[in-house]
Formats: sequence, C-alpha cells, structure tokens
Amino acid sequence: MMRLDRFLCEMQIGTRSQVKVYIRQGLVFVNDVLVKDPDTKIHEFSDKVTFRRQVLQYSRFVYYMLNKPVGVVSATADNKAPTVVSLLGGDWRDDVFPVGRLDKDVTGLVLLTNDGELAHRLLSPKNHVDKVYQVEMASCLSAEDIRILEQGVDIGDERLTLPARVELLGERSMLLTIHEGRFHQVKRMLHAVGNEVVSLRRVCFGGVSLDGELGPGEYRRLRPEEVERLRGQKEEAPM
Repeated sequence: MMRLDRFLCEMQIGTRSQVKVYIRQGLVFVNDVLVKDPDTKIHEFSDKVTFRRQVLQYSRFVYYMLNKPVGVVSATADNKAPTVVSLLGGDWRDDVFPVGRLDKDVTGLVLLTNDGELAHRLLSPKNHVDKVYQVEMASCLSAEDIRILEQGVDIGDERLTLPARVELLGERSMLLTIHEGRFHQVKRMLHAVGNEVVSLRRVCFGGVSLDGELGPGEYRRLRPEEVERLRGQKEEAPM
C-alpha cells in the first residue's frame, strides 16, 4: 500500500506540498469517492485514482536518460557533490538509481531506473552489453594501437579486455565501443597503448543513444521502444 500524496508525486502530478493542496481542494477521487486526506492509504495497482477526471495508471518502473555533466557523481547520495539522482528534480523518487557509474570527470549518457532486474541484466559481464564512448585523446592512434585495442589489451587485471571497436572521428578523436565496465577501463586502455584520455563522453548504452536535444544536466523519460531495446539485451559472445 502507498500514501495517496506519494502516489500522486510518483505519477508526476506535482511536488509533495502541491499534491496535498490538490487533495484538500477536492480534485482527487479514489474508487469514485472524494478523498481529502493526503495520508489515505491506497492499493496503487488495484485502486482507481482519479485526478481532475483523469484516471491515473500506476507504473511500477520508471526509466530515464540523463546527460551527465562534469562534477556530478553517479550515485544516489553524496556528501560533497551533486548526484545524478538529484538532477531529476520533481521526478525524483527514493527507489531510483543509476545503472552503473561514470567517473566524476566523465560526461554523457546515464540510465536511471528502479528496475533492478533490468539493471542487473545490463551490467552483467556475461551479457557483453555495448557501451560507446566518444574519446578525445592526447595523441594520434597508430594502426598497431588500434589493432591492440580491438583485439584486447592488458590493463593490469588478470585478463585482457574483451575485443573493442574503434571508429576514428579525427586525428585525436574516436568512438570506442566496449562490452565491459571495469574500473577506469577506457582511461586504462588508452594508457596501455601509450596514450591518454583528454575528455570522455558516453554516447550510447545497450543500443540506446544519448538524445542530442538534452543539454548537460537535462534528462527525459525513455521512450517505450528504448525500454524494449534495453530489455532485448541478451547474452551473446563478444565480437
């Protein structure tokens, strides 16, 4: 069960204080009965809740994409820096979390959800889910550097990285597709071939690309077809 005011907040009707006003104004019905107490407990999946004559269908899971700026932490809480969750503003809810992490100085696509099963599937090493980064580098890559990156490189772990894909965008710029999420992986891969990352931006995760209309710190809900694309990620052999 759930408090009526929280239900309305999660349905993005307004902030907690706003929805309390709406309830007391007589704008909310539960099972066709006028309810004016925000503390009223409801069954979110079975009770019929109406706001301004519109029936609200509760959604258990929510899915967002966010364009992470520099300086923001990929976490639900932090004592020193803003978090990706805090950027959700009025869409914030306490069960939403980022799917994986981007370093504080890395920008770009972060997926946020409260769907733990989907998050586990996307992050599971055995599923080899594509992650695409736009990498600006300190120096040019040689043909041998590209070969090493694409075949697997020693970054100091017990095993080589999985084969990657390199698409050059310029002399010192590339799209790098990897299938893992090891600690500082892209930076360590470039370091292993004698290069350094100048800037790093994730542009695609699990077949979902960052919306070019989103500025730094902006977000939107995923479209149904994007959610289905993520759900369609299945275990497969790396390339």
